[in-house]
Amino acid sequence: MSGKDKINIFPSRGAQSQMKARLAGAVKGHSLLKKKAEALQMRFRQILGKIVESKTLMGDVMKDAAFSLAEAKFASGGDFNQGVIQNVTKSRIKIRSKMDNVAGTNLPVFECFEDGADTYELTGLSRGGQQMAKLKINYKRAIELLVELASLQASFVTLDNVVKITNRRVNAIEHVIIPRYEHTLAYILSELDELEREEFYRLKKIQEKKKQARDKAEKEKERLKAEGLAAEEAGNIFEDNTEEDLLF
Repeated sequence: MSGKDKINIFPSRGAQSQMKARLAGAVKGHSLLKKKAEALQMRFRQILGKIVESKTLMGDVMKDAAFSLAEAKFASGGDFNQGVIQNVTKSRIKIRSKMDNVAGTNLPVFECFEDGADTYELTGLSRGGQQMAKLKINYKRAIELLVELASLQASFVTLDNVVKITNRRVNAIEHVIIPRYEHTLAYILSELDELEREEFYRLKKIQEKKKQARDKAEKEKERLKAEGLAAEEAGNIFEDNTEEDLLF
């Protein structure tokens, strides 16, 4: 096991508890990030489908708007673009933005709304009124679709970055952090087991030394006891001989 596969830490019971807590936190974090990545990817696929659908629809909408413009110009008998542009003072269709929260990620959402009355509602009253009304409806629909597409594109880009970052974090936790914690925990357990074996061997040697010391003390005690009995017997024999000499 190389040094890069584990954390440099002193093996102890406290370090073991700490690494267990870290490993549990990493596993929990991996689970939460995995769920977040799945939710983001699901929303990402939904937005992608809506973008494809909107872009497909955009072709038909812009085609209808272009044809409506041509019909209105033909019906009114002239080009009214410059007159409309010069007389416009403020926009009637405006855009507001808000944030949509998806699994802790804020996605920008753009919405269209109308502010004020139609300044050119009488345009085309003399000629081509029906075509002018149709032109307004088609271009309004085109603007709303463009705003929706812009909202989807912004959300798509934001989600793409967040999904990549989340996937990198999930892979880092799964393939780097969790294995490193597991290897560190295994190293601590092996070192603690080795210390326990060393302690057991040390206690065993101590008990063996104590037993040898007790045996030696017992033998010395027995020897001294035997020597004491021999001296006592020798003293008794000497006393007996002395009494006999005195009698004679």
